[in-house]
Amino acid sequence: MKQAIGIFDSGVGGLSLVPAIQERLPHEDIVYIADHGFFPYGEKSTEAVFARAKEITAELVQHNCKLILVACNTVTTQVIDELRKAYPLPFVGIEPAIKPAAATTKTGVVGVLATKGTFKSALYHQTIAQHASKIKVVEQVGEGLVEMVENDQGETEENLEVLHTLTAPLLDQGMDTLLLGCTHYPFLAPSLKKILPETVKIIDNSPAVAKQIERLLPLNTSTSKGKIRYYTTGEKKSWRGISFTALPL
Repeated sequence: MKQAIGIFDSGVGGLSLVPAIQERLPHEDIVYIADHGFFPYGEKSTEAVFARAKEITAELVQHNCKLILVACNTVTTQVIDELRKAYPLPFVGIEPAIKPAAATTKTGVVGVLATKGTFKSALYHQTIAQHASKIKVVEQVGEGLVEMVENDQGETEENLEVLHTLTAPLLDQGMDTLLLGCTHYPFLAPSLKKILPETVKIIDNSPAVAKQIERLLPLNTSTSKGKIRYYTTGEKKSWRGISFTALPL
């Protein structure tokens, strides 16, 4: 069986990274696990997240994955180092793109939308200290945004109002660069662009993630187009036309 890139997240958020990966690595197979049975990661303890991440990683190893993309900021910032110690595979994580955001801002103010789990992690604060010591970083917990994406409610007036309420305090403090610190949030980028001033730059780190995966993998000489398999540990059967196979975990 052909080896694949394994990707997991608590839900569909990690799917926001797949287009960039397929564009850069079109011949790679992908196995995607949406861990709906343990959703959401951002509200769980570090111990619980680590235990579950090991279970999902073990399942991806069983699917003959050669690299694991931890497509969740919470898991990356809290336990990716422990996963690397536990498994002899390359891991790629999703960290808030503080460095490119700091390089982009003109006003010196970067807004960050993320989960509680990401904001409380040591890695997040280390990244801030390393790359954003000369700028102002304003934070906002994206309350309800992950559920908004999972439920695929569409661009309703109510949802636009939620986004406006969350981003208004960031704008009030002079934000001109918005960092989306959760893989679910890029699916809301079209809506965010409607309510934010045109001067606000939204940072997308999916091309950088795809580049890092390419850097860690040996050259793939296959000429056939890669395939992707979708699994869920919960009851969700489909999302935006994507069908999931149930995984009893």
